Amino acid sequence: MSFTLVTPDSPEEAVRLLAETEPRSVVLAGGTDLLFDLAAGHGHAERVVSLRRLPWRSLSWAGDVLTIGSTMPLSAVERDPRIPRDLPALFESLRAVGSPALRHRASLGGNLARASPASDLIPTLLALDATVAVIGPGGRRTLTLPQLIVGPRTTTLAPGELIEAVVIPEPRPSTYLWQRVRRVNDISQVGVAAAWSPSSARWSVAVGGAWPTPSRLARVEAILSTAEPSSQVIEAAAVAAADAAPFQTDKRASEAYRRQVLRVLVRRAVDRILSGGRP
Repeated sequence: MSFTLVTPDSPEEAVRLLAETEPRSVVLAGGTDLLFDLAAGHGHAERVVSLRRLPWRSLSWAGDVLTIGSTMPLSAVERDPRIPRDLPALFESLRAVGSPALRHRASLGGNLARASPASDLIPTLLALDATVAVIGPGGRRTLTLPQLIVGPRTTTLAPGELIEAVVIPEPRPSTYLWQRVRRVNDISQVGVAAAWSPSSARWSVAVGGAWPTPSRLARVEAILSTAEPSSQVIEAAAVAAADAAPFQTDKRASEAYRRQVLRVLVRRAVDRILSGGRP
């Protein structure tokens, strides 16, 4: 493995370097996946563009709007005192990522750019209606997560574009639940994020790990949002989640197992929010 490491001092310089040299260049944010991939021969790069000098290791609240810089380590986001109270699903999904050592390096922007089907963070950001600020040769633009992530490990980022920040619009009662073989250093077989928006009086539910791209469950949301969430309504929503498609069978879990787990996790997630966050 041999490459040239460059560390631009500004976003504009980083964008220029990437636009000029893609596909021979790759981006280094936290590096928790990239360096292992290069060492294992799963990718090739003549130039690695490090983002460590860019001013994106940041977190700020503007009223109830949370903006997280794309290179902010997950462990630093996890320590913000408002997040466990105002965005519990985000706190829980951060804690679900790898180990404390990994979270000291991993970043939110790197997680989104990698677009892993089994990401613990993407379902939560979907349920919280997060948007992504992107900078590139054509300037800046804002994307929703469905506009950014269009397939397994596939995004709509153009050559030279970088994720600058993630924006979450409001605090919400929410939770993130997952199922995996081992509690740490493992990949979730199924992850479910649920949230209730007081401002729009609607539920949002998203799933990861169960199929190729983390996705919102529109039918489940409709069931929960159009009726008082009684035990019967919650069970109907859980059944609708299990009936969704396209589940996948792989070495981590079967389709049948994932359907059953998703049904259970959706029910538990809604119950937890209704009980005020208590398990």
